Amino acid sequence: MNLFEPNLQTLATAREILLQPYGLDEAKLLRTLGELFTHKVDYADLYFQFTKNEGWSLEEGIVKTGSFSIDQGVGVRAVSGDKTAFSYSGEISERALLEAAAATRTIARQGAGKIKVPAGIKASGGRSLYLPQDPLASLDATGKVQLLEKVERIARAKDPRVVQVMAGLAGEYDVVLVVRSDGVLAADIRPLVRLSVTVIAEQNGRREVGSSGGGGRYGFAYFTDELIEKYATDAVATALVNLDSRPAPAGPMTVVLGPGWPGVLLHEAIGHGLEGDFNRKGSSAFSGRIGERVAAKGVTVVDDGTLADRRGSLNIDDEGNPTQCTTLIEDGILKGYIQDTLNARLMKMPVTGNARRQSFASLPMPRMTNTYMLGGDRDPAEIIASVKNGLYAVNFGGGQVDITSGKFTFSASEAYMIEDGKITHPVKGATLIGNGPEVLTRVSMIGNDMRLDSGIGVCGKEGQSVPVGVGQPTLRIDGMTVGGTA
Repeated sequence: MNLFEPNLQTLATAREILLQPYGLDEAKLLRTLGELFTHKVDYADLYFQFTKNEGWSLEEGIVKTGSFSIDQGVGVRAVSGDKTAFSYSGEISERALLEAAAATRTIARQGAGKIKVPAGIKASGGRSLYLPQDPLASLDATGKVQLLEKVERIARAKDPRVVQVMAGLAGEYDVVLVVRSDGVLAADIRPLVRLSVTVIAEQNGRREVGSSGGGGRYGFAYFTDELIEKYATDAVATALVNLDSRPAPAGPMTVVLGPGWPGVLLHEAIGHGLEGDFNRKGSSAFSGRIGERVAAKGVTVVDDGTLADRRGSLNIDDEGNPTQCTTLIEDGILKGYIQDTLNARLMKMPVTGNARRQSFASLPMPRMTNTYMLGGDRDPAEIIASVKNGLYAVNFGGGQVDITSGKFTFSASEAYMIEDGKITHPVKGATLIGNGPEVLTRVSMIGNDMRLDSGIGVCGKEGQSVPVGVGQPTLRIDGMTVGGTA
């Protein structure tokens, strides 16, 4: 069995938590995989997981809710051609494993059966992108409450128009162990923290909202006084800007997207369309277009799961493959797709380390990690100055996309008008409407200020949610449709 994991201590911890208390060892895991091969299958794996989650929320100056949960179990999967058999159990034991394998085996009756279950373990190297720590233990309950109270105190002190502050603190400790029929044993320990703040400001009977926050694969010590100050300042500033906003105009216009979080538009508008399953099935607007121009010159988009400490990063994906940086679009030319093992095999393409699942009770599928556009050579001020009349979108709220057509709509939560090359008054109710593949061809200027988001992204697909990262530089997009309220 080949070992892909960041370090031996990570594997030892995973064994201590997921195997040893239940009398399991590699020999028993191999026996379970052997049960799956009673019928011929192409591939099989076991996915063990132990997760602790904690959440605290403050409202009206009081920490009103706190939650803590522990979940663990194992998923058993067999793949035959393009068919997948899957079962899972919330109990970790040899009996539960064999029962899950038996349930899976009943529907795994086809396949080449060329892979043999290995007999031994062979150590190999792996990534170490974040510390294998338990963030929940990095700060006691009193400290967590005080952190939220500090957020509220700072936000309220920013401006007398702030009438309400809501803050949330979340932490997760996730231990996973993957055993595969091709001989790979892989483990990962994934910390994750997030702090969010939302404020409501009121002026002359009008109320507006502003939000901010961030996090990553750290302990709670990541949230320093300086960072808390920044989150509170940004949330208050957004709410106050919106108090002075006017109705947004509608129609085609030049749109400038700010750096960082506006990359969520890129994530939704084209990222999902570049996932392998949609392209294998021919349901994506990008299907069969590798080697073709799908974006303007200068547009390069990557998915990178190897960035240290980032929210979307992983040492291994949920099939035990090391994550990597995959170039999806290079200088406007489509280069490849985001792949898991199943879709890569069927499409005869390389695995990219993008198999992700919400939990042991979910099937893996190709998903994004940190998806962003590389920077260009234009000064952001030059981009703004080039626009006679347009919209400057700094922040986004919700959005949706149709994978087949590529059509999307996105609501801007903070936006301004650009008039004669200058940013003027804020506007409210601006919605960006377009087609993902088409909007990329309308990019006319790319800033040199590429920035990743602060660590707040959550991606949903087929009912599963996973943490992700997004990013981009300042972009000028010509002839984009804006839905407004004016």
